[in-house]
Amino acid sequence: MFRRIGKLLVALVLAAAGTVIGVTATAGAAYADGCYTWGRTLSEGMNGEDVRQLQIRVSGYPGYGGVLSRDGAYGPGTKAAVIRFQQAYGLTADGIAGPQTFNKLYALQDDDCTPVNFSYAELNDCNSDWSGGAVSAATAKANALVVMWQLQALRHALGDQPLTVTTGFRSYACNSAVGGSSTSRHLYGDAADLAAGASSLCRMAQQARYHGFNEILGPGYPDHNDHTHVANKSSRLWSAPNCGI
Repeated sequence: MFRRIGKLLVALVLAAAGTVIGVTATAGAAYADGCYTWGRTLSEGMNGEDVRQLQIRVSGYPGYGGVLSRDGAYGPGTKAAVIRFQQAYGLTADGIAGPQTFNKLYALQDDDCTPVNFSYAELNDCNSDWSGGAVSAATAKANALVVMWQLQALRHALGDQPLTVTTGFRSYACNSAVGGSSTSRHLYGDAADLAAGASSLCRMAQQARYHGFNEILGPGYPDHNDHTHVANKSSRLWSAPNCGI
């Protein structure tokens, strides 16, 4: 709670500084973060773990029907995602990740690298050590982190209205107990079910098409009339007939 308030205050100070001193604020150094601190400005053609960490955080900005690779290579797709992220937050949209972009990312994340509006606990109400699924516990948890950053992008696009996650990772035992499909993406940690709230199920399903999800299931798809399901998989399956998808 206090860390999130502190980050909000920092963001407000940065915004105010940008208004007062313009270019100087953009050129200044990004501040260190408890989760991950970038040490160089990143741009197209660069490679490294710092690029991969950036890709995780902008994975929700690939554009309609797109999916962003998290391979540590700053290619055209990464540049385009960075531009969309910058546009979404009113930053200079040049596709170069420098202090201004990093400071915004720092303000959006907690010390465990999850975005401020989501947590590992929300993405796992089954098995707290993330074991027992279709992939290793470490992979399931890493997959869930990507989903959370995609959800953060979706949340922002919907006007920063809260999203309620009802189901995330499931072990085989948990999945069987709720009657889940034997091929469910919940077993991989890269799926989330969303309940209707400030945004309708259809609105969430429609908007999710812009945020990197290859699997979107909602009203009109069997057993999905009470939630919108989003997930990451290799092939696309979008089906929410009642929503025009």
